[in-house]
Amino acid sequence: MSRRVSLPAADDLFRPTAEPPQPPAEAVAPPTTDAATGATAGRPAAETAEPRPAGRAQRRPSGRVRHDEKMTVYVTAAELLELEQTRLRLRAEHGLAVDRGRIVRAAIAIALGDLDEHGEDSQLMRRLRESGA
Repeated sequence: MSRRVSLPAADDLFRPTAEPPQPPAEAVAPPTTDAATGATAGRPAAETAEPRPAGRAQRRPSGRVRHDEKMTVYVTAAELLELEQTRLRLRAEHGLAVDRGRIVRAAIAIALGDLDEHGEDSQLMRRLRESGA
């Protein structure tokens, strides 16, 4: 039996555990929509597009929750290096301390949402056709 103690990582110890308080509903001004572009004030039109038809939930990454399923993905050394550099850049430039898995889950949600929205014209379809998949 090993005498080593397993401790949580520093990111787990110092992460926020509660949501920041929300302003009262009366204090929040309703968003204004630009009729020409369909964009809500402060957000591009792509983020404020009409909801998808019924039956298609809007895809979002699962974020920081316990995941019950596991999948192994093999990547090249260059792809792994890019992913790690992206993780470090998100932390340094944007203050987001996320792990590689969370970045991958967010990218999957983006790719699947694009496929739902654009079908044959989605970036996922184009890349898969180009790679001969």
